[in-house]
Amino acid sequence: MATTKDYRDFVLEQLSLLDNITCKAMMGEYLLYYNNILFGGIYDNRLLVKIVNNNKKYNMQEQIPYESAKPMYLVDEVDNKEKLKEIIIETCKDLPSKK
Repeated sequence: MATTKDYRDFVLEQLSLLDNITCKAMMGEYLLYYNNILFGGIYDNRLLVKIVNNNKKYNMQEQIPYESAKPMYLVDEVDNKEKLKEIIIETCKDLPSKK
């Protein structure tokens, strides 16, 4: 099942507290970048972020975004803009910028 545009728009609105968020369509799903750092994506109407040391403290549930992919964390507090902003910033601290 591909992510709906309505859900993508909802997630992007929830990320509005962060400047420099970009969204790239990829095979029916969406990759998300913050300041050119790939931190996660929207898969099957779920917001998932990469698993890094800095975001383990949030005790998020692991999920597989698609078949044969590495596990990622499910962000289940998408409605909480402040918490979402904090999770994204902490996640990106452990990730490299895209070239």
